[in-house]
Amino acid sequence: MLTELRQYTNHSAQTATPGQLVVMLYDGFLRFAAQGKAAMERGDIAEAAQRLTRAQDIVTELRVSLDMTQGPVAQNLASIYEYVGERLTASRLTRDSEEIAEAVRCMADLRSAWAQIASTPRPANTQRRPSVGVDLAG
Repeated sequence: MLTELRQYTNHSAQTATPGQLVVMLYDGFLRFAAQGKAAMERGDIAEAAQRLTRAQDIVTELRVSLDMTQGPVAQNLASIYEYVGERLTASRLTRDSEEIAEAVRCMADLRSAWAQIASTPRPANTQRRPSVGVDLAG
């Protein structure tokens, strides 16, 4: 069963659009953060640290994949990701699960926006552009 799940997950990631991949990262963050919060609340600090590290890795991946040449949107996302990372770090230091809840609130809002973007069909490009390339006819 676990092997089948991994195959399905790999196939989903390989066939997803860039927008869908971002949503998948957010889903992973939310899952690991919830697991970390639950572990922290039951006193399993080692498990909480492991899960929160995975959530932090996803935030880092989202942050480093930003195209900062895209202006204020990328800069705002970078600031939010930094804030979320700070909340996760604070939760580990203080063992305060409310810090995780704050990080989850931020990321859940962003996930909703990305899911909407990813599900919006792109308009068909009706404008024909000239082909650029090598003329094989001679």
